[in-house]
Amino acid sequence: MGCSALALAGCGADDISSPGNGGVIINPTPTPSPTPTPGTGTVVAADSCPTFAATGGLTNDGTISGPEGTWRVCTLPALIDKNASLPKVAGVVYRINGRVDVGCDGGFSAPTAAAPFTTTTATCGNRSLTADTNATLTIDPGVILFGENTAEAGWLVVNRGNKIDAQGTATSPIIFTSRANVTGTANESSMGQWGGIVLLGRGIVTDCNYGSTTANTCERDTEGAVNKAVFGGRDNAYNAGIMKYVQIRYSGYLLSEGKELQALTTGGTGSGTTLEYIQTVNSSDDGAEFFGGKVQMKHYVAVNADDDSLDIDTGLEGYFQYVLLLQRSGGGDALMEIDSNGNEENQPRQKTVVANFTAVQPASSSNNEANDLASVLIRGNSDITWVNGVLATPNNECLRVHGTGTTPATLKAYSTVLSCNAAKYQSTGSYATGSVNAASLFATGTNSNNDALTSTLTNSFVNGANESGVAGYANIKTLSSYFDAVTYIGAVKDASDTWYRGWTCDTTTAPFGSGKSCTTLPTT
Repeated sequence: MGCSALALAGCGADDISSPGNGGVIINPTPTPSPTPTPGTGTVVAADSCPTFAATGGLTNDGTISGPEGTWRVCTLPALIDKNASLPKVAGVVYRINGRVDVGCDGGFSAPTAAAPFTTTTATCGNRSLTADTNATLTIDPGVILFGENTAEAGWLVVNRGNKIDAQGTATSPIIFTSRANVTGTANESSMGQWGGIVLLGRGIVTDCNYGSTTANTCERDTEGAVNKAVFGGRDNAYNAGIMKYVQIRYSGYLLSEGKELQALTTGGTGSGTTLEYIQTVNSSDDGAEFFGGKVQMKHYVAVNADDDSLDIDTGLEGYFQYVLLLQRSGGGDALMEIDSNGNEENQPRQKTVVANFTAVQPASSSNNEANDLASVLIRGNSDITWVNGVLATPNNECLRVHGTGTTPATLKAYSTVLSCNAAKYQSTGSYATGSVNAASLFATGTNSNNDALTSTLTNSFVNGANESGVAGYANIKTLSSYFDAVTYIGAVKDASDTWYRGWTCDTTTAPFGSGKSCTTLPTT
């Protein structure tokens, strides 16, 4: 089908953004809500900003008020050029104003005196690097950061040769959010109010902007970056740091035509990077998007993404377990968009396993599918495995496979159940004819798969009787030693399984029982 209208999301490298709203994203104006009485809460602004080791330190930009009280605003410098920490200080919020770089980009391989990498990025002072800047941004539990909504929205990028150390706790998560959330004007429909978080590394990527896969020199530009933020290399064990117990709210800003930032973007990060217990809320683009490299991630929660909840691309080797993908009725595109699109013969092919996932598009008279035409789109140069999965999308087709290239996309499934509309499947491209199509790739009745399960999920995402009646795949460790061996399907075993509670915030789509609305901020 090539780039026909049926493959509406497109076939070039740009389609990995596949914006919602039928392909058009406009930075939305939040639905009006009652104006909060500023400064009426219990938070009292700190007298000053804490010490910050990076050159220029933190800028004291006065105070900001909202329903929780009044906060001291401490703005990060545009370049964090050395190890520096953001401590939890009562009455302080940290501001991301425009692009904030953690370290200078060290290039495809770590620079050495014999082979320096010359950076021409203005934020790094046009200096020649004979070693990685090796800056680590440490963020303490409970810290709140907000991004601005300006000509270039606030966003944080951790460049190659540098790290982030953002370790919240189950009771004190780190929160990245928008100014409107601080002032109390964000509401259930707010989104696209700042950029997001980008982690870059030296992992293997495809669909090159520079170099080539055949020469093993492939690099890419970060989607959404007006100024270059390059990733790629040959190190799939690359360590970009750690993010754990983190919320990312109201992000996904449009930086240039057809180029959007997700709540969380990784480019060429490797298995040395730790990603656990991450919640994204109301991104105007994807909940998270992963470009190439090798990603291992557990306990990922995406709520109300306006495009795809999980988007994986360009030669990724991915391993995801305990995944909750929850979309609002009538909003969003695919629950998963999976490809290595554009250059279908590029190596490596994408190889990703998604385990113990629960993905829900709720019953609605509106169709959530937008560009991707089904709740999951698998296409391009990708080899995908589902294991212990629950896909509940009663009004939509569950799966579309789009065949392109000499060896089109493949799917293997084990102990995975579907609740779909009557059509269930779409097969397009080279899968539109012949016996190999979406239904045959899923292979209901094989490997304990079932495409006719009546969903009995409770509280929107907790296994009910029918889900609990399906045994988990006994050989999951053969798919990756990273996975936990479990006996159940889905992300949440039963009512006693509450790994998602406490560190998350609540919306009407996803009532996690944390007692903390995403429209409010913690005061301690």
